[in-house]
Amino acid sequence: MVLRLSHCATFANTAVSVDREVKALAIENARAHALPKPWGIVDLRPWSNVRQGGRAIGELWYERPGSAGPDPALLLKLLFTSQPLSIQVHPDDAYAHSIGLQNGKTEAWYVLNATPEAKVALGLKRRLTQKQLRQAGEDGSITDLIVWHAVSQGDSIFVPAGTIHAIGAGLVIAEIQQRSDATFRLFDHGRKRELHIENAILVADAGPAEFRVIPTRLTDTRTLLISNTHFTFERIDLPPNSDWCLGAEQETWLLVVDGGARTESFDVVKGDAVFAQSDRVDMHVGTMGMAGLVAYTGVGIVADLLRRPRQPGETIARRLQEVQGPTSLSGATTTPTDGYMETVQ
Repeated sequence: MVLRLSHCATFANTAVSVDREVKALAIENARAHALPKPWGIVDLRPWSNVRQGGRAIGELWYERPGSAGPDPALLLKLLFTSQPLSIQVHPDDAYAHSIGLQNGKTEAWYVLNATPEAKVALGLKRRLTQKQLRQAGEDGSITDLIVWHAVSQGDSIFVPAGTIHAIGAGLVIAEIQQRSDATFRLFDHGRKRELHIENAILVADAGPAEFRVIPTRLTDTRTLLISNTHFTFERIDLPPNSDWCLGAEQETWLLVVDGGARTESFDVVKGDAVFAQSDRVDMHVGTMGMAGLVAYTGVGIVADLLRRPRQPGETIARRLQEVQGPTSLSGATTTPTDGYMETVQ
């Protein structure tokens, strides 16, 4: 387990290593950009009031408003499904670089809403050769080979690059991913869109995949969902009428999934998102409290992601040391780091 410290922390008699990458300060109310999709829905409420003249909207992408700077490393989006999405796979960084793309696409999902029959698919029932995978994509038999899992509100799913996957109907999902649109479709339910079977064969791990992700409670306010080399994904739950500092030394995204808060510059409610980096976000939580999803770049958990101004702190070192191995189920190994004490002031 790797812990990192942002500038919100106060530590005494502790030797630490602090990330010093210099980037422009930013705290921004992210702009939601709607994308029409054949499998989307028309009414996005309560997540958004946007409409496109009766056209089905499948995705909301959260973007920096009018920024002339470089693109963020991560992309935060909401997915709305009324039909199954294509069976697909994303490349890793190495393959993406080999075809001239900046990076691959590892992603994670958090289920915001699910109908009783909602499912997602990860991996295959058995391992296939490249020849068998090609045939399964061409004749559509891959629909009988993928493994479907029932999901419900609050579930987290990790989708490493190379995992064959699909999302079923009846879902609202928050997705955080490497910023890439590299998607290779193996099967598209007769929608007549382009397939990318040869590319998919080259990047796919054509076998079973891990599905279950076990969240780890870090503090009363923080729950670790997924952590990998590309990003860390957490849920935060803040009590009504409380004040907090969200540390954002690195690129950080916050999506409000319930309640609301006021920052120094703007209010945020359910469905709103905040982009921040090289700064901190001071928030006053509203009377209904606030639940949010937070994603940030870098390797390891930021120990002092949240703190309360002028309040005695709580220690999460013990909680962090209890985490055994990667909660992302990515196959990487992590080791708890001794001697780190978080003061959430």
